[in-house]
Amino acid sequence: MTVRSPHPPSAPAAAPDDAPEDAGGGPRWVTDPASPHPAAQTPMMRQYLDAKLQHPEAIVLFRMGDFYETFFQDAIDAAHLLELTLTSRNKADDAPIPMAGVPHHAAAAYIRRLLEAGRKVAVCEQVEDPREAKGLVRREVVRVVTPGLVLDDDVLESRSNNYLAALWRDAAHPEAGVGLAWVDASTGEVRGTQAPDLARALDELTRIDPAEVLVDRGDAAAVQAVRAALERAVLSATAAPTGEDDAVSSAAAMVTEYVAEMQKGGALPLRPLERQPLDGVMRLGPATVRNLELVRSLADGRRQGSLLALLDQTRTAMGGRLLKQWLLFPLLDVEAIRARHDAVAALVDDPRARALVREALAGVYDLERLVTRAVAGTAGPRDLMALAGSLERIPDLAATLAATGAPALTALAAALDPVPEASAAVRRALVDDPPATLKEGGVIREGCHPELDELLSIARDGKSWFNDYAARLREDSGIASLKIRYNNVFGYFIEVTKANLHHVPPTWLRKQTLANAERYYTPELKEREDKVLGADERRVALEQELFEAVRAEVAAHGARIQAAAGAIARLDALAGLAELAHRRGYVRPQIEDSLALRVEGGRHPVIESLLPAGEFVPNDVSFDASEAGAEGPRLVVITGPNMAGKSTVMRQVALIVVMAQMGSFVPADHAVVGLVDQVFTRVGASDDLARGRSTFMVEMTETASILTEATSRSLVVVDEIGRGTSTYDGVSIAWAVAEHLHDVTGARTLFATHYHELTELAATRPRVANMTIAVKEWKEDIIFLRRLVAGGANRSYGIQVARLAGLPTPVVARATEILANLEAVTLDRDSRPRLARGQRRTASSIWQLNLFANSPAPAEAPPAGPPDALTERLRAVDPDRLTPRAALDLVYELRALLARQEAS
Repeated sequence: MTVRSPHPPSAPAAAPDDAPEDAGGGPRWVTDPASPHPAAQTPMMRQYLDAKLQHPEAIVLFRMGDFYETFFQDAIDAAHLLELTLTSRNKADDAPIPMAGVPHHAAAAYIRRLLEAGRKVAVCEQVEDPREAKGLVRREVVRVVTPGLVLDDDVLESRSNNYLAALWRDAAHPEAGVGLAWVDASTGEVRGTQAPDLARALDELTRIDPAEVLVDRGDAAAVQAVRAALERAVLSATAAPTGEDDAVSSAAAMVTEYVAEMQKGGALPLRPLERQPLDGVMRLGPATVRNLELVRSLADGRRQGSLLALLDQTRTAMGGRLLKQWLLFPLLDVEAIRARHDAVAALVDDPRARALVREALAGVYDLERLVTRAVAGTAGPRDLMALAGSLERIPDLAATLAATGAPALTALAAALDPVPEASAAVRRALVDDPPATLKEGGVIREGCHPELDELLSIARDGKSWFNDYAARLREDSGIASLKIRYNNVFGYFIEVTKANLHHVPPTWLRKQTLANAERYYTPELKEREDKVLGADERRVALEQELFEAVRAEVAAHGARIQAAAGAIARLDALAGLAELAHRRGYVRPQIEDSLALRVEGGRHPVIESLLPAGEFVPNDVSFDASEAGAEGPRLVVITGPNMAGKSTVMRQVALIVVMAQMGSFVPADHAVVGLVDQVFTRVGASDDLARGRSTFMVEMTETASILTEATSRSLVVVDEIGRGTSTYDGVSIAWAVAEHLHDVTGARTLFATHYHELTELAATRPRVANMTIAVKEWKEDIIFLRRLVAGGANRSYGIQVARLAGLPTPVVARATEILANLEAVTLDRDSRPRLARGQRRTASSIWQLNLFANSPAPAEAPPAGPPDALTERLRAVDPDRLTPRAALDLVYELRALLARQEAS
């Protein structure tokens, strides 16, 4: 059977010029590793086939000298994905075996590209010294690199975790919940949580944003759901674990077993599972993370332009990763939030301490990943030096924090363990500026080990001995041009030109003949050569042993170093937030266990940062601070024209809430935030055509989620519901949704709409407030004031905005005419909004539409009677011909007719 990639290339790779062709004109490649083709049965190819058999789903990089080679279908795939030249191993055959290779020193870059394409890579190395091998050098797969299991700094993003996640559920008992676990192999972090159902689990996976997800291959529904929900992640089906106590433990077992299977060189140092209950953090669904641009901009999906890019003023990679976690998982514990605010406030109030801390942090390397590599046995000499230098900065950091006297900072200082034993071990053994690798030695300092010192002396003194010996030979033989040389093939030798051969003593032994010279050696020279070369080999081997001992000593303190790294990351994140607050004038929010939400002078943090100082127009938003049922607004209807700033105001309120509960100061003059358990957003128009969902269906799906899951503690941001269907359908749905949010959910809701008819909700619901974005009309144009004011707009200014956008003048004029024809009275005969009509009245004598109920059968209309005098008079009126005076007279006339009609 032909082995093919689970992710085949979109187009075939180009064939080499000398490739044979089949009947259809294409090359007759041998793509099946199981082929009986003679070229596939050589000893070396059998080594390759064994590796491929163990890892059929991976591209096998097979080490051959200075290259990693790929064969068969792997070569075709690699050539396409990496833009390599596709050649063949047996070019003269009618059916060649495809081959493509990459230089071993550049392998990291190529592996990164394969991972980005969603492929797994099995690295097959030479595992014995070619000089000592008997026959073919033995090769084995030493590691399997998958998108979720990456340790190489050249591949990893420094300020983001690279997660491998697992989802597990008991398909026979779905009520038991869904277990999630995720691990960052580069830091050893292992976390887990339990979701109530598959939908919530998928939301959490999207928030975690793993590079790879493991799912039980027997759970077809979960496999399909994960594939549909996580477009960015690679899906790997695996066997379900057995014998675990609960869903979270089962998911964690899937992760750890997969790591052990893939990491051939030894187990990675994973920390114990840390459970993260969902009820301890704010819920932020995929739509909210996307719409609020928390970590990526909507424009291009990049970090630049996101809230994270603005917030991240950290100096270390560890702090940057932790800050991202804080942003995506805001807290729900008042005291924990206040503790972070206390630390930020202390650093804001002490500029000198903040500057000293940030200066010291700038010299701290990524301790989390460095110590992981040390424990895993992959850290190099420079890794250990960077680790030691980072640990040595901790005492100054702790002293600076302790000197402030601020309780929040002194508590941090106590957690900063410098682990002096680890740094001392490194400084005692390693030279100050070691080479990147151990290949040539030169890593261990003199005075560390007596035998090494002796070997170093032999190597250092060797050159002078050979110079002295050459001088003695010249004197004894009379050959003034005699030289002692060295090369890797023949070692040390005495070189004599042809003209001086008659002076060569008979005791010299011939080693090589050249065109113009002869090469000799003596027993004394050979003895010294053996001693020097043996000393050099022994020196490198001994340095390897000594370095591994130092690395093991550092690894023995791994848990302490990881704890110190965690404390440094927290300090860095807090100091970064303090620096941001200082630079941008942010204030400490007041956190309460209430339903309050009051923002005075609030600003959108990202947009404000892009404008010249002072140009952003701040706005106030306030919700009731009491429990449901008390007086005060719970739903704010925001109207105003396009481009006026409705979306900006609503998003900035949501961002201020998220920032406050992650522990940050906020862009406002004053802010009171009652704990928000969930932030929901329904913003903008997008479709999901790949899954058969139109723009309107996406809109309604997101709206349904809000209506069923929001609570009175939630914050709901709704921007333009009902715009994806007809006007009558849209305004009806928008009205009914707003009523439900007010009457049933009770969530703090910002409801922006172009249906200015919805401002009439305030006439039927006690806790609805109308606000609008102020504009100023000048002739036929409008000026956006960006100011949120009380009241509602009675028009949408859409035609004016269309004029600003450049619509042709005749089109604008005709649109104005049609709008005048469409606009009509919106109140019924009882002076209530026609939209509020319903078949039943609530306890407060109001009507309510039911969004999800089946439509009742239309009632038979009563027979029409003769028109009354009021109706006849109205029909006779031509509004376009009424003067202001005539219109006023008509009003009095109609009131008189109505009075007579009611009296009769």
